[in-house]
Amino acid sequence: MSKIELKKELQKLTKEQLIEQITELYSMYKPVKEHYKIFLNPNNMQDLFEQYKAIIVNKFNPARIAWNIRTCFPAAKKAIKEFSALKPPPKLLADLWITLVENACDLTDQYGDMPEQHYDNTMDCFEKALTYMKKVGLLNDFKPRCKKCLKDAIKCGGGFSDGMSDVYYEYFEK
Repeated sequence: MSKIELKKELQKLTKEQLIEQITELYSMYKPVKEHYKIFLNPNNMQDLFEQYKAIIVNKFNPARIAWNIRTCFPAAKKAIKEFSALKPPPKLLADLWITLVENACDLTDQYGDMPEQHYDNTMDCFEKALTYMKKVGLLNDFKPRCKKCLKDAIKCGGGFSDGMSDVYYEYFEK
């Protein structure tokens, strides 16, 4: 069904029926609930940001990583995708991306040797974060945090350090 067809059908409903439809969707679907939470009170965006940030930080918690090493990146990316669907200010979305990279680098530093896929995912997310920041004009705002990610990666050495450096210097001058 197209939007036009949906609008035609919705116009046939009474106000009470529309309210019932919306409250039912609100109860059934988390994205709808979050949309209305922000629509009715834009100040709730910061609260939702903190919730999504906590999801990412939790997924990379060294105390929990033994059982979720393979799921931390997919879960963190899912959180970013869900938050992105809420149309947040670009600075908050960029903050979530760099939070993911910071926590992945910090985990590597604390936990020690990681599977190759962890390093690849971290570099991929770093590149996505920097690409997004460049697109929305926020590279300079996040440069100190990006540089810290690079420094944390250098501690690990090897291909991870080189890969992170390559990504960093693609967006920032040497």
